[in-house]
Amino acid sequence: MKARMGNPAMIVPGAMDALLALGKASAKGGVPETTHTLVHLRASQINGCSVCVDMHARDLKKAGESDERVFAVGAWRETPYYTDAERAALALAEAVTRLSDRSDAVPDELWDEVADHYDEAQIASLIMSIATVNLWNRLNAATRQVAGAAW
Repeated sequence: MKARMGNPAMIVPGAMDALLALGKASAKGGVPETTHTLVHLRASQINGCSVCVDMHARDLKKAGESDERVFAVGAWRETPYYTDAERAALALAEAVTRLSDRSDAVPDELWDEVADHYDEAQIASLIMSIATVNLWNRLNAATRQVAGAAW
């Protein structure tokens, strides 16, 4: 496998610094780091971003997460491995990643479920985090970045 080009974030001056800063900012807000990483993994699975799927699965393992929790993210609805708060965050990640799949991208029922578990600052943090990983996914998938390759 070979990438089509270098990662655009490394080619456009200032882009990498801006994206890293956005990632750091989106991680603030009181949401557990593991939850952010779970939603990053799920969005990356949906978008077919091999670089991010590989990276976030490895991040979860490094953080001490069980194989079951890492391997079952794609089937989170059908497994007992996630808290109700994590389930709400994963559902939000799917909705925000698949905006055009329904007329109401994030229905009130989903919003209310998320709001049952997270306050406004935490919801903002989750939305920023999901949007950021979707940006990375699009950069990597469009240029066919290779999982495990050094940039």
